[in-house]
Amino acid sequence: MDYTYLDIAKMIDHSLLNPTLTRQQLEDGIRLALDYGVASVCILPYALPLCASMLRGSNVRASTTIGFPHGGHTTEVKVAEARRALADGGEELDMVVNISAVLSGDWDYVRQDLKAVIDVTHAAGRKVKVIFENCYLTNEQKIRLCQISSELNADWVKTSTGYAPGGATLDDLRLMRRHAAPHVQVKAAGGVRTLDALLEVRSTGATRCGATRTAEMLDECRRRLGLPPVVRAGGAAPAPGGY
Repeated sequence: MDYTYLDIAKMIDHSLLNPTLTRQQLEDGIRLALDYGVASVCILPYALPLCASMLRGSNVRASTTIGFPHGGHTTEVKVAEARRALADGGEELDMVVNISAVLSGDWDYVRQDLKAVIDVTHAAGRKVKVIFENCYLTNEQKIRLCQISSELNADWVKTSTGYAPGGATLDDLRLMRRHAAPHVQVKAAGGVRTLDALLEVRSTGATRCGATRTAEMLDECRRRLGLPPVVRAGGAAPAPGGY
């Protein structure tokens, strides 16, 4: 095996974006992420202060969404969301492009929309993932978004929200890795629910993956590596949903 447990755990952004999750389920999900040592928790924006507080002092990052899930918010609203998230302890912001503007070919709007949020976030020393929602786009549109995101120094380009009819595909991940600049990482989201699927994502060069089946995937990873099970200090995992 060409990976360690840490290699795989630090690929996962544990998703807590299902709108039906209760506060108790959100807290349980944050504890699960801490127990397994994942990369980040991507949580409902209103719960970000709670998340940042619970993750403080750990190596698991607090993250949330901007313009989620359809990307149709005005730029001013997205910037306000970003400022609020940064103030609430957000370390990584997952921003949805304006899908309508992309499909309309309004690339100037798309660029200024992305730039406004990226600039605010980078000024605070934090990072941005740009969500494309690939199932609605042509390859040419995906490539153009990779180019714009690279020019604006986005930190990641991301396949999907997990709330559209389609999620991450290996072909899309390879396309994005091929057309994003080397300094821009690639994230998968939507439909990755097993360790084998996560390993396929890794094989494309993607470095992150949104997931709700975190415990199942990482338990299997530890089993294959001959490691003891994780001893859970927290509560039960939240109900699956979202990614």
